[in-house]
Amino acid sequence: MKQTLLAATMVILAAPLIPAPASAGPLETACLRSDRAQATRSLCRCIDSVAQRTLTRAEQRRAASFFRDPQLAQDVRMSKSDRDNAFWARYRAFGDAAEQSCTGR
Repeated sequence: MKQTLLAATMVILAAPLIPAPASAGPLETACLRSDRAQATRSLCRCIDSVAQRTLTRAEQRRAASFFRDPQLAQDVRMSKSDRDNAFWARYRAFGDAAEQSCTGR
């Protein structure tokens, strides 16, 4: 009984040391679900990694929606809204950074 309790205690104490499985971010998921032939797991993961460093979570979700509906990207790009223009500038910076970081994957 003492050995079982000790073993259970050790498992509970060790649990925080076990890393949680990584989950795909919104851009990685959208990239992998796209019908683009060059959308490899490695490339999609790299793009998502850059997005996590350069865009907020809400901006990542918005950018991921462009994979499902490219017209949304065109609408934002052509928008006269200051908010959309600011997002588009950050999105372009993200795209430039992703291109530099992820080329060749």
